[in-house]
Amino acid sequence: MSDAVAGVWDLVLKTPIGSLSVVYTFTGGGDAVSGTAEGRGETVPLAEIACAETADGLRVTWRQSVTRPIRLHLDFDTVVRGDTMTGHSRAGKLPRSSVTGTRRGT
Repeated sequence: MSDAVAGVWDLVLKTPIGSLSVVYTFTGGGDAVSGTAEGRGETVPLAEIACAETADGLRVTWRQSVTRPIRLHLDFDTVVRGDTMTGHSRAGKLPRSSVTGTRRGT
């Protein structure tokens, strides 16, 4: 199931402070997925990655922490359909930020 998310993704997060371009890399197979996010001069590990088949596509959720532009703990909830990922992220009680992107190499 996690093979559907494996690869390098170019994502855009539309946040209250503007759009951020971030490169996500998901690796692994079966039920063991790991990943990193690279943007704004830092690379951070992804935590608690979970994948589940839904009627809309593969639902992929994860958590990550960043220090740039400010220190935040983020929760992501996305859906993968082929080589497209859409969804949102949220930092605590702040408004949700939309997430869109495509897998590289397609």
